[in-house]
Amino acid sequence: MSKEGSTQAPIRHPIDFNHPDFLDQKKLDDEMRRVFDICHGCRRCFNLCDSFPKLFDMIDESKDEDVESLKSEQFKPVVDACTLCDMCFMTKCPYVPPHDFNLDFPHLMLRYRTAQRKNNELPKIPYQLAQIDRNGKIGVLLSSFINWLTNIKNNFFRKIMEILTQIDMRVRLPKYNSETFTNFFKNNVKKISLGRSTDRKVVIYSTCFVNFNKKNTGVAALKVLKKNGVEVEHAYPGCCGMPFLEQADLPKVVEQAQKVSSELIKWVDKGYEVVTLTASCGLMLKFEWPLLLSENKNIKKLSKHVFDIDEYVVDIANKEGLASGLSEIDGGVTVHNACHARAQNMGIKARDMLKNIPNVKIDVVERCAGHGGTFGVMKETHDLAIKVGRPTARQIDNKKNKYMASDCPLAGKHLNQLSKDTEIRHDEALHPIEIMAKAYKL
Repeated sequence: MSKEGSTQAPIRHPIDFNHPDFLDQKKLDDEMRRVFDICHGCRRCFNLCDSFPKLFDMIDESKDEDVESLKSEQFKPVVDACTLCDMCFMTKCPYVPPHDFNLDFPHLMLRYRTAQRKNNELPKIPYQLAQIDRNGKIGVLLSSFINWLTNIKNNFFRKIMEILTQIDMRVRLPKYNSETFTNFFKNNVKKISLGRSTDRKVVIYSTCFVNFNKKNTGVAALKVLKKNGVEVEHAYPGCCGMPFLEQADLPKVVEQAQKVSSELIKWVDKGYEVVTLTASCGLMLKFEWPLLLSENKNIKKLSKHVFDIDEYVVDIANKEGLASGLSEIDGGVTVHNACHARAQNMGIKARDMLKNIPNVKIDVVERCAGHGGTFGVMKETHDLAIKVGRPTARQIDNKKNKYMASDCPLAGKHLNQLSKDTEIRHDEALHPIEIMAKAYKL
């Protein structure tokens, strides 16, 4: 007997994208209609992102006010508005597996986009932006020039870039490091001494964003871990594949997963835990890789040894206690609990970690930033990213704290740009581990 809403913990099925039914046009269309009809009858997800208002308005304005009145060509705007944040699956939908309705809206959107990619219907520029390792190597090599060229104040070149690439000139783009975190680690790890003796040892998987764009997050993580007596190694075999997941190139995601996991599993076999520094990458290693490579034993084993950096520091705090030396900081902190941190189903670890700072004022905002990878930078979707992100930025402003922290660097940058709170003193959100390093005076 079917129940009205599931009372069991949600599960996700493997993504068998090689199965002939996966891209069968009729079966895909039938599944879109089945799921849209369930969503239409429920509407709990109306306030998450623009996919659902678009869908519901489209149905309400149709001839018979039902899904069967829709033409298949009308599905595209609903799919285009999805950022794969996973919040409908994680926080709203009562019909996710193991419920009989078996509804996984984000993965259905991914399936539809995979069919679009097969039919050459997806834009070319976002896919080029997904080539993170190639772009990052060039960006670091020419960082001074590229950072000047892409600066939001460089109106002339940003306008040319917008015409040529459709990257919105209003977007504050990430800057490139002058050196990779890989290079920094190699040259500096031995200069940072252990603060105490423990049996803990980790390998930092720095992620593409930290390696090429936000070295300071990696530096802070390295210092805080060593302060707490953790033996630290580093590995960056390549991008986790999340940008290719957003572009629905599933074979490329699998290629990246196999490449990166083959290196990381060597560390796991030597007794190391894997620590990730970006929320989306932790989500990939823990959950998306095992769904795409469900028979790969190394992927499964690796997924059980992956920690988000906040999660790992909280584990230290709970089991051994943190090293002494944390001091008060000069203002309160608003933690933006990013969607892909929430999707890891681990609780609000950034808040739990920062609570260890003496007398700190912490507020938490749990709402999507609306950025969604390339979604937030392309001219076609930037206004929608602003629409989704503005209520979140307003909540952050209302907290009146000096610092904003987010485990998602792109969400943090987007929210900071939308913020009107002049008390926030930096041009991007800090990673929570950077605030811990500040409290340790590292």
